[in-house]
Order: sequence, then structure tokens, then C-alpha cells
Amino acid sequence: MTGVDRDKPSIRLAEPGDAERIASVLSTSFIQHESSYTPQAYEATVPDSEQIVHRLSEGPVWIAVRASEVVGTVSVVHKGDALYIRSMAVIPAARGHRVGESLLRQVESFAAEHGYARLVLSTTPFLNSAIRLYGNFGFRRNEAEPHDLFGTPLFTMEKIL
Repeated sequence: MTGVDRDKPSIRLAEPGDAERIASVLSTSFIQHESSYTPQAYEATVPDSEQIVHRLSEGPVWIAVRASEVVGTVSVVHKGDALYIRSMAVIPAARGHRVGESLLRQVESFAAEHGYARLVLSTTPFLNSAIRLYGNFGFRRNEAEPHDLFGTPLFTMEKIL
């Protein structure tokens, strides 16, 4: 197996038993930015495992697994003709290995299979590498709400499918 193959994550739907590992991925991924969020916004950005279990009933949640370790996650919910992406995260040690791209490809494939016209997400202006990833994947910033999360600035990005 080459290094490239070993680094490529497998993507699968999450199950309730994955909730603790998903919560850990979110915490590990966002802790470096905690001081840029208001306390309430950070808490909403990094849900605990009980909240993750609830999210599993709201729409698909995927995890990226590499070498038996959960290294990334993303979830989606239905919003009109759009699929809203939330809780996209890749642990720092797995960044640069196309985990985020693999997760976004999974979301886009799901959206196409289910007839969604567009993908939408909200992000904070200080998540520069995520914003770059979204832009490279075809997302464009728009003026849609929300513009903040409990006092932390947000902007919306959209990709027409």
C-alpha cells in the first residue's frame, strides 16, 4: 500500500456509537479558534455526544476514517431546495490529506442523488483554510443570513448544483 492510499480516508454514515468520536473530532478541530468565538457560539459549534446523537435524526452525518481513526466529520440538513452543511471538521493531524474534499464530495453526491439544487453553509471569517477549501470546491459567498452566531460573525457560502 502506498502512502497516498494509506492517507485516503474512507467515508461512511455515522451511527449513534460514533457520537463520542464525532464530538472529539469537533472539539479537537475547533479548540485552536475557541477564543475567536463567543462562549455560546463555541458551545453551538462543538456539540457534545448527546447533541450529536440527536443530529443523527435530523439528517445524514458522515465520518472520515483513516487507519481506524475518525479524522473528520460533516452533517447536513434539508432547507428548502438546499442541503445545508454543518459541523464540517477535520482534525489538525489529518489536514492536507484531502479529508475535507472527500467529505464534501460525499455531501455533493448525496445532494445530487436526492435532487437538491444547491449546497449552503455558514462559516466564520477566521476559518481561512476552510474558506479556501469551500472556494476551491465551487462555493461562493453571498449575503444570505445568518450573519452571526451568538455574537460571532458568520457569512454564508453557496454552491449551485
